[in-house]
Amino acid sequence: MKTKFNKSDFLLLASYFIVSISLGVFDYYQRDAYLQEYFIDFPLQVVNTLILIYLFMVWLIPEYFIKRKKYFHFAFFGLLIMIGVGVLQRYIGFWSGKNDWSKFPTIPVLILDAISGTAEQMGLPFAFLLTKKFYEGQTKMLDIEKQQKENELKLLRSQLDPHFLFNNLNTLDALIDSNPEKAKEYINRLSLIYRYLIKTKDSEIMELTAELDFAENYIFLIKTRFGDDYDFAITKNTSFKDKFIPTGAVQALLENVVKHNKAQNNKQIKTTILVGDDWLVSSNTKSNSITTNSLGTGLKNLKARYKLLSNKNILIENNTTIYKIAIPIIKLSTES
Repeated sequence: MKTKFNKSDFLLLASYFIVSISLGVFDYYQRDAYLQEYFIDFPLQVVNTLILIYLFMVWLIPEYFIKRKKYFHFAFFGLLIMIGVGVLQRYIGFWSGKNDWSKFPTIPVLILDAISGTAEQMGLPFAFLLTKKFYEGQTKMLDIEKQQKENELKLLRSQLDPHFLFNNLNTLDALIDSNPEKAKEYINRLSLIYRYLIKTKDSEIMELTAELDFAENYIFLIKTRFGDDYDFAITKNTSFKDKFIPTGAVQALLENVVKHNKAQNNKQIKTTILVGDDWLVSSNTKSNSITTNSLGTGLKNLKARYKLLSNKNILIENNTTIYKIAIPIIKLSTES
């Protein structure tokens, strides 16, 4: 996972550079530096520090130190970058100060100066950023743990929802006399649903294929209970390998359709679920009974979970005839 810089990171760096350059200007004034040193050295210091911080925090540390655990490569590339940036800065600084080139450091001294100079230059802002990112990471982890507990309680409550069980028992009771064979299938599907809910109660995300298998069983219950009032179609246009969505996400989408839409005048509620590479999109026709644009409890919960699981948000399109909601598909890398 690569580090991303936010607005507060840039504000922190800006504050640091203001203080650092202010002290540097005073030092340059004390030693009666040339005017061109002010206009060359300080912008160069800012640019080089930003380059070093960016390469270390966005590339070296995440890629070689954390992900691949190749510490030799991390040290090698880190030193190489510090030497390159430090040598360039030393050359430009020597020129801007109109120094005697015969006194320019030898290569071994130049390399050591480059390493120590860049380490000193980026050390303090780098430490500030790492401390800030660590604090933000800890805060986010606490939020995730809190949200996971809340989600688990909500999921457990949905599993034991007396209305859900009562409605299904009523449907089953009617089927036993009228259609025993379908009653057997209904019992089988209902048991698969409860088995899945119990199995996944501690899982924040699940494989996309498992969620869609669950959806097939859930759709069977809806269609058996409501007859031809609802029609569902699932289109799969992608490979399911290494793709996940929040546990119970499809159930929340299906429940939202049934809860907010009732078939009227023999007009069927049609729902299509399109599974693409990056998004799962649920689109349904609307009945005239809809009177609100607010999200239901299930969708609000799903939206909150996405804020913790992904950098993408749920997208909703709501017009007079169609209600469409797109949820991001979470991809987990299998690279070591």
